[in-house]
Amino acid sequence: MAIILVVEDDQFIRELTEMIIQDWGYQTCSASDVDEALLLLRSPQHIDLLFTDIYLKTATCGGCELAQQAVKIRPQLRVLYTTGNYVTAEMSATFVDGMPCLRKPYTPRQLQSSFEALLA
Repeated sequence: MAIILVVEDDQFIRELTEMIIQDWGYQTCSASDVDEALLLLRSPQHIDLLFTDIYLKTATCGGCELAQQAVKIRPQLRVLYTTGNYVTAEMSATFVDGMPCLRKPYTPRQLQSSFEALLA
């Protein structure tokens, strides 16, 4: 089963998201900021999909820049962005090619469908 890296600075949302994802049979690892995520991405830990919030409060760079760095480290990595904020055209231009953004609040079914589509 796939391993999903969840990057979310809100601990409650991060832990809830991980529990939901694990209930579907996926394995998870998580990070609260860009630096933690990059450590995991540079480690030998297998990761199939990066699920990252676009706006990370404690980050020196946001989820968009994290994703760009992540696919340089792991070119086959799939990315799913999420945000509760408006996504500007300039911001979406920085998305890794073809990778979608799931708007908050999302339902568990929307999240599961997004994962299935990206991991197919």
